[in-house]
Parts: sequence; C-alpha cells; structure tokens
Amino acid sequence: MAKEIDMNDFSSNQVEETVVNTGKKMRIGIIGCGGISSSHIKAYMQQPDVEIVAGCDLIEGKAEEKFATCAEKFGNAEMVANAKFFTDYKEMIDTVPMDAVSVCTYNCTHAECAIYALEHGLNVLLEKPFTVTLDEAIEVMKAEKKSGKIVSVGFQPRFDANMQMIKKVVQSGELGRIYYVQTGGGRRHGIPVSWSETFIEKDKAGLGALGDIGCYSIDLVMNALGNPKPLTVSGTATDYFGTTPEAYAKVGKPECAEKFSVDDFASAYIRLEGGIILDFRIAWYMHLDTPGDTIIMGTKGSLRVPSTDCWNGTFRQPMTIYHDVAGVPTQTEVPLLPKTEDLWNRKIRSFLDACINGTEAPVPTSQIIYNQAILDGINRSSKLGREIEVEIPEI
Repeated sequence: MAKEIDMNDFSSNQVEETVVNTGKKMRIGIIGCGGISSSHIKAYMQQPDVEIVAGCDLIEGKAEEKFATCAEKFGNAEMVANAKFFTDYKEMIDTVPMDAVSVCTYNCTHAECAIYALEHGLNVLLEKPFTVTLDEAIEVMKAEKKSGKIVSVGFQPRFDANMQMIKKVVQSGELGRIYYVQTGGGRRHGIPVSWSETFIEKDKAGLGALGDIGCYSIDLVMNALGNPKPLTVSGTATDYFGTTPEAYAKVGKPECAEKFSVDDFASAYIRLEGGIILDFRIAWYMHLDTPGDTIIMGTKGSLRVPSTDCWNGTFRQPMTIYHDVAGVPTQTEVPLLPKTEDLWNRKIRSFLDACINGTEAPVPTSQIIYNQAILDGINRSSKLGREIEVEIPEI
C-alpha cells in the first residue's frame, strides 16, 4: 500500500542527534589523496570518535601534503598527528591496524582497492562510481559478502532534504504507477581538467561524463523508484568535443585534446522491471544549457525536477507536480527546502554508524549494482551498436 504524503508538510525533518562513544576511536585509512579525499578527511575530522591513522597515494609525498593541508585548513590536527603514509595501499593495509578505509582512487582501481580491504577485514566507503564495469562490481559484492563487512558507495545527494522529497513524492503513490522517467543533466562547457587530468584518461577513469556525473542522475531516479532492476539498455557514448583543443580554451589546456580517451556525452533508453522506461542523457560539454529536466511520469500525475549541472548535491528551483484536481489540470509547486549544508558529514557519519552497529550500509551495493549495470550497459551498447540485455547474477 502506498504511503500517504502530506502536501502541506514541506519542512525539513533532518535534525538528528547521533550519540557516539568517544572512548573508542574508529581507525580510518584514506586510499587515494586526490581532490575528493579532502571532503572525506574534512568530514572525518568532525567526528569525535574517529582517528585517521594512515594515508596512501601513488605519488610520493602527496598523502603527507594532503593531511597537512587539511589539518591547517579544517583544524583538528590531533586527529591525523600520528598518521603513517604510504605509496602502496596494500602495504598500508598490511601494516597499519584499521577499522575502515575510504577509497578515493581512480575509477579503474576502485574494485581492486575495495576487494583487498574487504579481504583484510575492513569496512569500505567507496567513492562513486561504484566501479567501471559490471563484472568488477560483482567481484566487489562477492568479497563484501564473504568478508561480512560493508561497502557504502559515495552518493551523498541521498542525504539532501530536497532529494529525499523526490523519493517521498514517488513512493507516496501521489503520481500513481510510474511508467516513464527522463533524467540527466550536464554542463555547457565543463570537461573537468582544471585541477586534474585523470578524469579524461581511459586507463585511470575508465568512464567520462557517464561515471563522473551520469551516475548521480541515475541514482537520483533509481533511488526514488525503489531501485528496479534494469532489463535492457540501448545507449551511445561519444567524444565529439573532448578530442578538440577548443574544448579547453577556458582553462588554457589545449594539449588535453590528445589525452582525451573517454566519453563527454552519453544517452540511453533503458527498460526497467515494472514496465518503466528510463530515458537518460548526460554531458560534460554541449551547445545547450541543459539536456532537459528530470521528469517522472505516472498514471495519476507527473513530477518535474529542474535540471542541474551534475546532481551531486541538491537542486536550486522548486519541483512541480502536474495532476488533475476535480477533473481540472492543476500544477502544485513543491516548495524548495533549505539546502542540507552537511551532506558530507551525514555521508561519513552514517557509514561510521553502520560499521559500529553492524547494520546495513547507508548506500548499499545491493542497490548501486543496478546503477553500475546501467553505466556498463550504456558503454557496451555503444561499442556494439545495438541494444543489450542486462544480466546480474545472484551474489
């Protein structure tokens, strides 16, 4: 039975109190000390029951520099005062006693790092995308199941009040039976090379716009729908802009055109279980301000969510429900809730609580496997030039 939704209640109820045991510290290691690791370290530094005991990066001295910078910028230097540093994540895991790790490495190494950590009894907070391929994701899930530990995947938008309202509307039954969903987003000019070029190199990123921001927009709707299983995918992934020097004019890096080896645009037509069609498109670079709003269509009403660049936080305009009231076509604006300012704290805290209490991961692999299957399906379909069936084994 569908849950009822109070259309007069748009207040945020996200004020939560977490009781932590500060007498026992959770020992955390950071694998990969690039840009995204700063957000992990900052959030860990705000948890009273955490000690960051180790950091690792392939580049000599990068982990030390990252920890020092974060200690100066975010305070709480005591938390990392005794940290040890490595260039080999296996050596770090083998020699430093830890309870959990954050994996913030290149996409192509997500699976190997997560699996090694799990095999050595550690819980894992794994940055998005889950992995590059579906096969890799399946291997991570097998290791997770065997280890008895958890893997939580880094989709912090799930903790945003407005994102949660999307799911609340859909799950309430207000829209009726969902039959069609359109989602995506992107940037007019925004290939991410200003601070790192690893996003555009296939041997490191594996996926381009698909893995960087496409996974966010897919999770936005898949989570709202209750994560229905993808059945077939017909997709394309192209690189018409990333391979041209003009795409990097604003950042002054025309040489990136020679390094570009991933997708800068992708689109797909995905059949989900329950008779739902998912129409998806994502872009790093295009001659449009947006490829379209997110639209969720149902037999009783439809929901429009204004598009954003990448869906990695919240959205900035109210969403609208289109429905009939007493036979009259009506539009109901869903007031925008205050921005959830501490998304990363919620992401980190929920992971820590799950580790401590032995509960399910806050963003479990059992859900994100469907996201990964779609990304993998789009990539494979594009290479084959035809629709492909999605097969996910029991794990």
